[in-house]
Amino acid sequence: MVLDIDALNVSYGETRIINDLSLHCEEDEILAVLGRNGMGKTTLLKSIAGALEPDSGTITFRGEDVTDLSSHERARRGITLIPQGREIFPDLTIDENLQMGTYAVGDRQPVDREQIYEYFPILEERLEQKGGTLSGGQQQMLAIARGLITNPKLILLDEPSEGIQPSIVEEIGEIIPEIHRNEGIPVVLVEQNIDLVFAIADRGYVIENGRIVESGSIEELQDDDLIKEHIGI
Repeated sequence: MVLDIDALNVSYGETRIINDLSLHCEEDEILAVLGRNGMGKTTLLKSIAGALEPDSGTITFRGEDVTDLSSHERARRGITLIPQGREIFPDLTIDENLQMGTYAVGDRQPVDREQIYEYFPILEERLEQKGGTLSGGQQQMLAIARGLITNPKLILLDEPSEGIQPSIVEEIGEIIPEIHRNEGIPVVLVEQNIDLVFAIADRGYVIENGRIVESGSIEELQDDDLIKEHIGI
């Protein structure tokens, strides 16, 4: 098991966001976390990455309790968060953005650039272009590439389709499973685009008010009543 979360509780100030949440992710899967906006999905990913400190509960990564480790220490163990909104360095070139990704590899070797360009050839074509001048879809590709270059052991991917034109969403929906298959990297995916989720995920959890209310294979979660009740599309 890659990731095992047990009875996790996380708060912002006095407000509890994650409530006694437990889930796990296996080595060979793309795991989806579904739910309406404001239900705690991004908070969950930030907690796994170490950006937020839990009130209680445990986060175990590849058999090691990482609950008390900093985000820097978790990144060095191979937990890579690709955040909502991409958060690339807009004033740095594509080449410089990718170079920044190599600083989080720890004792691992960064992924070879040529391997990155096989997934994202457009980045190789524009290495000297500043990140802030790229389209939203190209920025998302750069964010994923920067995460991939760290040679991650787990990718946490938050809303990769947000603000991106449908053709690029479709392209990213092909690239993520390809990376998963070729590189053997498990993925935890938070995404509002359920068509994308149903196309690429293996299994999923549905969150409501910081709690798991449904879980199962992605086929089991495609029930119309469940979608209307908990996802609200």
